[in-house]
Order: sequence, then structure tokens, then C-alpha cells
Amino acid sequence: MSQTSFSPHALGDARIAFLSSGTGEADEALARLARRYGAVDCEGADVIVALGGDGLMLQTLHRFMGANKPIYGMNRGSIGFLMNEYQEEGLRERLAAAHASTIHPLTMKAQDMRGAALEARAINEVSLLRQSYQAAKLKISVDAKERMAELVADGVLIATPAGSTAYNLSANGPILPLDAPLMALTPISAFRPRRWRGALLPDKARVTIDVLEADKRPVSAVADHVEFRNVARVDIEMDHATGCIILHDPGHSLDERILREQFGA
Repeated sequence: MSQTSFSPHALGDARIAFLSSGTGEADEALARLARRYGAVDCEGADVIVALGGDGLMLQTLHRFMGANKPIYGMNRGSIGFLMNEYQEEGLRERLAAAHASTIHPLTMKAQDMRGAALEARAINEVSLLRQSYQAAKLKISVDAKERMAELVADGVLIATPAGSTAYNLSANGPILPLDAPLMALTPISAFRPRRWRGALLPDKARVTIDVLEADKRPVSAVADHVEFRNVARVDIEMDHATGCIILHDPGHSLDERILREQFGA
């Protein structure tokens, strides 16, 4: 992750595309902002302004992954951890003063029980989850070396620093500073080993998870909002060649929000 400031001439006169989450509140905001600042389609835009909640932000980051288009979110949803405060006034000035964070996604390459190859990317986390009443049995390897012969749990997840405050935190995983070259490997309701709380891994590591007794204990693999059912093996690593650019107002960067989260603020 890297963080920079945009110069005023970079986005002060930017061509803006607005996206709405589809709620009435977001649609009304889009109409007002488009009248006030003008709007272009996404392909011709210099910056995308997303109006909604964190779900829309994740969808927008996925849509423009690798396109080098910065995304500036304004909260028209509920929590809005990834979003800026909604204000109609001074949008161009806010864009010009914004700080940019470049987030690198995880690549998930899975093989299902029929041998089909499946692939998806995740900005927050890749998670493996049991599909039935029985706990999953998983073997975990890091860089082709077996590290845990058998984890019995509801599942396991691998989170980026940006995603460490999402599902990972709910599963009692660690919060990672945004610029930490790490990934969090966190069990979900571990039964055996009962006291295992997970691991911190270098962000250049390749994690391989084999599903044991896959026919009896089926497991799904989920990369953000993309789910593959009945997987047998999953490889996860960070794609450092691909970036997603997210903009925040000064003093409200992802770094600052993650730091505040660690102190319960």
C-alpha cells in the first residue's frame, strides 16, 4: 500500500462519474451532484464518486481494479467505514486535497471436487466456510510447506490490511496497519487446535488450503462477494501488480481509521 496527495490540478478540474448504490437516498444525491458538478460516463471519467455504503465501494473497487481510476466514496449507506462524509458543497476542492491509498487485492485460485479451475479476487478477504452442519477439516500450507496438518473449524480466512477490520476482526483476528506488508490468517470458530488464534504472514506468501474429507465435509471458498461451492483446494496470494486507488479526505484516511479502530474509537 502507498499513500500520496493529489495536486490541485490533478483532480480539481476532473471529469467526474457518479455511481449510486440504488437506494432512494443515493439516487437523489447522484441527481443533485450531477446537476451541480456535471457528470460523464465511467469510461471517460478521471475519478469515480461512489454514493452508498461499503458494499458499493467494494463493488466499485472490483469493477475498476487495475484501471488507475481513483474512487472517492461518500456515505449514503449505514456504516461507511470506507466512505467519506457526505457533503454536496466543495466536492472539487475535496477531490483536489484528497489522499490516495493504493490497495492490492488477493488472488484466489480454487479447484472444486470435479477438478474445475476457478479464480476470483478479493479486496477484503478470502474465506473458506463449512457448507453443512459438520465442521470443516482443512490442511494449511505456506509457500508449499505444511504448517498445520488439520484444522477443525467453521472455516478460515486470509485478510488484507484493508480487510482486517471487516470479517477478520469479527472472527477475533488482528487489525493490521494499512502499510503493513502482512496478511492475517484467522480461524473461524476453531475446534481443534482449540487455542490456535491464527498467524500473521508476509504479504508475499502463498497460502494453500486443502479440504480434507471434502465429500463428507463440503466447503465453499469466498472472495469478497464471489462464492465457489464444493472446493477441494484453494491457493491465495496477494497480487502486487494490481492496485485499487481509494481517496479519503485529509485526517480521515484508511490509515487513520484503522488506527482509531484499534483504540475502539
